[in-house]
Parts: sequence; structure tokens; C-alpha cells
Amino acid sequence: MPSDDKQYKQIIWQLVHQIPRGKVATYGQIAKLAGLPGYARYVGYTMKTLPPDSKLPWYRVVNAKGSLSFAPGSNPYLRQKSLLEAEGVVFVNGRFSLREYGWRQETEREHA
Repeated sequence: MPSDDKQYKQIIWQLVHQIPRGKVATYGQIAKLAGLPGYARYVGYTMKTLPPDSKLPWYRVVNAKGSLSFAPGSNPYLRQKSLLEAEGVVFVNGRFSLREYGWRQETEREHA
């Protein structure tokens, strides 16, 4: 766990807030952008500990395999999948294309 836990959580939350609707970012990508390369699990932990009433789009953070980290068919899995589908992310056999739906922070800024 990083030494300045509170500061890094704030950075992670700010990054997750920036992920556009219909796009996803991986745990590792967020960790790297937050200055924590190699701390993908820490990003997952940070998302897991969000308050239940949080407005942060936590569901846009996914694993690097192009799938969801929750157990398929579980309530959290179904909730995350439905939230992403509502934003236009298409799943095929439980997976989605990171190439198509992955957040490219640099190009998003260029088009903004």
C-alpha cells in the first residue's frame, strides 16, 4: 500500500471521474496514471471501499483481459455489466473490446 494512502485515493478517484461515458479503463492503467505503476490491486481495493452512495463511475474500471473481475452471474457482476451496457459497451461471451471501449486519455483530451 502506498505511503500516502489518502492522497493516492484522491488521485485515483479524480482519474476514475474523468473516464468518459461508454469507455473503460483498466486497474493497471489507473494505477499508472496515478503514479503507482504495479499497484493495480490497490486501485481495485480503492474502488471496493467506495461508499455505497458514491456517484463515482466505479463500474468503468475493469481488468486487463477485457472482462469484469466479479464472478460471472453474481449480483455485482450483473450490476457492473448492466451499467456498462447502458452506456453502449457491448459484451460478447462475457467480454468486451478494450481496443474499442478502452479510454485513451491523450486522445480524449485532443478531441475535447
